[in-house]
Amino acid sequence: MELTSSTFTQNADIPSLYTCEGSDQSPPLAWSGVPSDSQSLALIIDDPDAPDPAAPKMTWVHWVVYNLPADTTGLAAGASRTNLPAGAREGLNDWQREGYGGPCPPSGRHRYVHKLYALDTVLPVLKPATKAALERAMQGHILAKAELVGYYEKRK
Repeated sequence: MELTSSTFTQNADIPSLYTCEGSDQSPPLAWSGVPSDSQSLALIIDDPDAPDPAAPKMTWVHWVVYNLPADTTGLAAGASRTNLPAGAREGLNDWQREGYGGPCPPSGRHRYVHKLYALDTVLPVLKPATKAALERAMQGHILAKAELVGYYEKRK
């Protein structure tokens, strides 16, 4: 599978529009090569460099989406909450709210890893729908995975 964005390329900077310094909307994403036997897709965006890339202590979760229809080929900018495909569900980010929360690093230039999973099943409703719960539910069901890494550093 391949995961791309029309607004940034692999290992390039994410435009500020998609961050806390912009409109904080989810970036447009597109994908291809989903296995034909996939039943659903899941998406996790997180920051493994929190709070400081020089001394990371945790991975900060920005967006959790699961049960995207397998025939979905992408998400438009700002898809969080109102424009997700039918059946898709959002989980909790590390701000303890559903939906997308854009990059907002306290210091330094952080990596934001966008991970798309093709699954051989439609997952049950997760309560709570955290990244950890989604990863547990996906175990043994992942057919393929794609990653897109973008970077962001707050303006000084």
